[in-house]
Amino acid sequence: MRKVVAVAVAAWVMNPMFAEAQEWRTVTMSQQLERNEEIRVQVEYGAGRFTVRSVDEGLLYRMNLRYDEDSFVPVAELSGDRLRLGVESLGRSVRMRNRQAGELELELARGIPIDLDLEFGAVKADIDLAGLALTDLDLSTGASESLITASEPNPVPMGTASFEAGAAEFHVTQLGNLNAERIEMDAGVGSITLGFGGRWKQDARVSIDMGLGSLELRIPEGLGVRLRKDSFLTALDSEGLIKRGDVYESLDFEDADYRIVIDLDAAFGSVTVVWIDPTN
Repeated sequence: MRKVVAVAVAAWVMNPMFAEAQEWRTVTMSQQLERNEEIRVQVEYGAGRFTVRSVDEGLLYRMNLRYDEDSFVPVAELSGDRLRLGVESLGRSVRMRNRQAGELELELARGIPIDLDLEFGAVKADIDLAGLALTDLDLSTGASESLITASEPNPVPMGTASFEAGAAEFHVTQLGNLNAERIEMDAGVGSITLGFGGRWKQDARVSIDMGLGSLELRIPEGLGVRLRKDSFLTALDSEGLIKRGDVYESLDFEDADYRIVIDLDAAFGSVTVVWIDPTN
């Protein structure tokens, strides 16, 4: 039976009507790895600094947490097939004088198949998925500054890598290393960069739904690209792509070793295609 692991970190509560002294505390929590079965990891975090990495020291997870102990309490509960980690609110309304003072550093086990769900709010996120064997990825954020990468290839095939960003500065690199069959991007308002570098092992379908903002597609030379554009008042800088009927294609699309088909639905803004060195 598939093992399910849920990691929940409660959001910071902010209310300008109340102000209390903050007592910051730092804790480290971890658990030994006992099984190699597939797990589902869910992470929720509100405001502060948020990092994700892999760990290969025989641990299921390791979490370093800095939190306001007057307002939150750390959680490390294992109940059946559910593991909850992080903090819970004590129910007090507080005004965060420095919301970036909170921090969550999370390391997850390498090599174990993981269905990963990350949800975070007003954070500065630095996420590197290298070393994680991801079967699916679902990442959503609000008003954040996020950098997501996979600096090493995913050792297992992934079904869907799904990204959702609200009013965000959102940058993803090395998408090829995810080894995903589908890549989905749902963006509201902001600056979005999708980098398709990395080591491709299969063709992929890419769906992009964008509201207002700028989108940059960074595509390595040699990767076949077909782009379908359904947009309203959106400028497309399609350098390196040839328009054929209702689609844009790279010159080598049919002969490329690997190909991506991009369905783009954008309302207002700009879309730019940038060709990069395949090693980037």
